[in-house]
Amino acid sequence: MGQQSFLPEIDRKRTQEAVEGIFEQYRMYKFLSFEEREASITASANERFHGPTNVTSDQTASIAIYNVDTQVKQKNFCERIERVVRRMPRMERFLIEERYMTFEHDYITDQHIYNQVFQPQISEGRYRKIRWRAFYKLATDLNLLVMVDDSN
Repeated sequence: MGQQSFLPEIDRKRTQEAVEGIFEQYRMYKFLSFEEREASITASANERFHGPTNVTSDQTASIAIYNVDTQVKQKNFCERIERVVRRMPRMERFLIEERYMTFEHDYITDQHIYNQVFQPQISEGRYRKIRWRAFYKLATDLNLLVMVDDSN
């Protein structure tokens, strides 16, 4: 008789997808330039009906707030991901940085990492173990763990 565990089982595939989604967002924030919104200064030919007179609208202020808040949010997000990765053991950190946190992500494969980037080379199985440990730590720290749904 096996040992009974009261901890829920982790859905590895969906957890990995969640972590990879975070890295996709990280790369967008980190490597793509932020397009600031600008106030419209052209006159509108649309008919405007009067609404409540106690409501004011300041388009320029709303745009300025959006531009500042969005840039700060993106910067804080990237810094949080980088902080979590920096706290990882050397091999996990190396794997994550080389595979997921690079501008060249779309052109780098897992096979390239374990055959050419790691020196000395490591096996595919060892690579997958290191990656899963890194993903587990990231998912735990970023509250991304997905549990297996037993109700099916």
